[in-house]
Amino acid sequence: MVADWRTAPVTPEIAATFVFLEKLTLRPDELSAEDAEAVYAAGVSKQALRDASAVCAMFSMIVRLADSFGWDVPEWETLMARSQAMHDGGYSFTAMGKR
Repeated sequence: MVADWRTAPVTPEIAATFVFLEKLTLRPDELSAEDAEAVYAAGVSKQALRDASAVCAMFSMIVRLADSFGWDVPEWETLMARSQAMHDGGYSFTAMGKR
C-alpha cells in the first residue's frame, strides 16, 4: 500500500476513493462531479466520500503548514510512544485534549 496503492490488494471502494483523493490533492482544478459519481458507482456512500475528502484536506493543510513553518516530523520512537493514545482516542478534538 505504501509503495504503490494502485497495485495493492484493496477493495474496489478503496481504490475508487484513492483515485478521487489523488486528483483532489494533485489536480483539484480538474476535479468534477463525474469523479465523485465514479466513486459512488464503486459502492462508496456520499458520507464516506465526504469524510475521506475532509481527512485528505486536513492532512494536505497540515503538510503545507509544516513545510511553510519548517516543522519537523517527530522521531519514530516519539511517534510510537504516542501511537497507542492516538489509536485509543482517535483524532477527535476531545480525545486529543485528554492526552
